[in-house]
Order: sequence, then C-alpha cells, then structure tokens
Amino acid sequence: MLSREPDFSRVRKMLLLQGEPDAIPAVEIVVNDPIKEAFLGKRIQGVKDDIEFWEKAGYDYYSYVPPYEEKLGLHTIRRDGRNWAVEGEGQIQTLEDFENHAWPNLDEVDFASMEEAGRNLPDGMQIIARAGEIFVYSWQFMGFEKFCYATVENPELPERLMHRIGSFIYGICEREIEHRNVGALWYSDDIAYADALMISPAFLRKNLFGWLKKIGDLAKKCNIPLLYHTDGRLWNVMEDIIACGVNGLHPIEPKAMDSCEVKRKYGDRLCLVGNIDLDLLVRTDPPFIRQMVRERILQLGRGGGYCAGSSNTIPDYVPLQNYIAMQEAIFEFGAYPLQRIG
Repeated sequence: MLSREPDFSRVRKMLLLQGEPDAIPAVEIVVNDPIKEAFLGKRIQGVKDDIEFWEKAGYDYYSYVPPYEEKLGLHTIRRDGRNWAVEGEGQIQTLEDFENHAWPNLDEVDFASMEEAGRNLPDGMQIIARAGEIFVYSWQFMGFEKFCYATVENPELPERLMHRIGSFIYGICEREIEHRNVGALWYSDDIAYADALMISPAFLRKNLFGWLKKIGDLAKKCNIPLLYHTDGRLWNVMEDIIACGVNGLHPIEPKAMDSCEVKRKYGDRLCLVGNIDLDLLVRTDPPFIRQMVRERILQLGRGGGYCAGSSNTIPDYVPLQNYIAMQEAIFEFGAYPLQRIG
C-alpha cells in the first residue's frame, strides 16, 4: 500500500535548504491514535507499535513528545475525547495564585519512553522531539480574555507566567537533545488566527521570541534543524520567526497565508512544511486529494525547501482512505526530478 524506505537525511536536507534530496518527505506533527490504529489494523499499545505506524506510513522519523503537560497542573475540560482550555476565567488570576501554584521541575518528567524509542528505531529513522506551548499554556492558566487585559493592566503576571513556563519548556528541549537519536526539534505554539495575530507583535517579541531564539540557538549548537508550528496569519512576525533560527515553518494554514507568496518571499531562508488543506482532506475524496497534493508539490517543491503534509494535524475524523491517498500522492509525485504541470 505505502512504501518508502526511511531516510532522515531527506528531511534534514529539506529543512536546511540544501537543495533537492531524492524525494519530498511526508511530515506531520501529530497523527491521532484512531487513524494509526485503523491504518495498522491493531491497537497502539506502546512505543514500538507507534514507531511501526510512522515507519509503515512512510515517514522518515518518529514524532516524540515527553509526558510533561500533565505535570504543569493546568485545568482542562475533557470533551469529545479531547482536552480543551477552560472557558472564561482560568485558575491563576493573581500573583499570589502564581506563587502558590505547584510548578514542576524537570526531574518529574519521565523520558524513559524516549530511550525505548531509540532502541526500536528502524535503520534510517531518527526522532523529531517536540515541545512547546509557552504562550498557549500561559493564557490558558489565566483564560484568554483575562490574559489579554492583564498584559495592559497587570503585565507582571502574564510576563512571569511566560518566563516560568518558558524556563520549563526550554529545559525539556535541553533534555531531549541529549538523546543521540534526535534529528530535529519541533517547537509548537499557536500565536495567530486566520486573519491576525492573537496578541501584539511587541508582546511576542518581549515574552516569546526570546525563548524561541534560545531553542533555535540550542538546535544550531547541536547541528540539528528546528521546526516551528503555529496556525494563522504570520506576516507581521515572519522576520522575527526566521531570526530565532527556525528552519521549517508548519503548517502554512491555507486560509491564512498564500503558500506560494510565502515561498516567493521567504523560500530562500525557510522551509515550508504542510499546507495540504485539512478541511479538503476531510470532505473530499481520494482522486481530488491526489490532484491537490500534486499541485502543492509542483508549486512548492521545486529546488527543495518543502515537506508535504496536512495544514494542521491528522485528527480522528479524517477518513482513512483520504489519509492514505495523501501519503500515496506524496510518494508518487514527490520523487525528484518533479513532473511538469500539465
């Protein structure tokens, strides 16, 4: 059904803008377990099963995130099988709340599954280690409306939240890159809606991009690429993102930014990752998806600098046949030299 020998060097070459590898890599940050299980025809019962999915689905890496989120003690709402932010007022509203919260330390995070992953990686595969959500966790602790008001009326509280969570997430990244099988870091933090940033560029420059730059410097020191995931319209901070040392930007949300324009303006400094419309991936059929993937590859993949995948993640409501159609089209049309349009 799907076949491509794993070779992380093609991902690395794309992200570092080193020209055309043998083929365009298939890249996702998350594939939800129901899709993995339907694809494999069995339950995901551990790291070994998870790695089997990433290999058989045609990826050159294993996407790994350590179990640190629950250590933060963030209250969420469980609904429809997913965790959602508490609506309205969050659990931290004052500096006293902040001081009294049981903030975790790195020693509480168990990285044993990362060691297990390293022992079970097939030849050619490496780990892309994930961490993130400094901004997202910070506003979730307060509630978004309260957080935004506080940036003007009581800036010490959101700024201290960003610093405390930033320190923790940076420490996670430091631990991750100690592992010899890590081939890239992937930082995620949604900062934008489809039509605008969620908060001012000035706030992001003061409280987020410094941490992203530290993570970028860490990746550069270890000679590995850094990917950054954020949805939304990012034109006002694209130069900031690049200056932080980001090599690959994901997912280039289609309704927020024209990927061809992003390629024209920044393709000599930034690898584009994703951009295959998730909405269409859900609502259309395999022949349409095949053509959509072909167009994305031909428009964005010439000369390198593009990794193909969805414009978000692969949630459980994506039809399995459509997901497979996307993967097969990436492998069919993504081999270099690329076909011509027409």
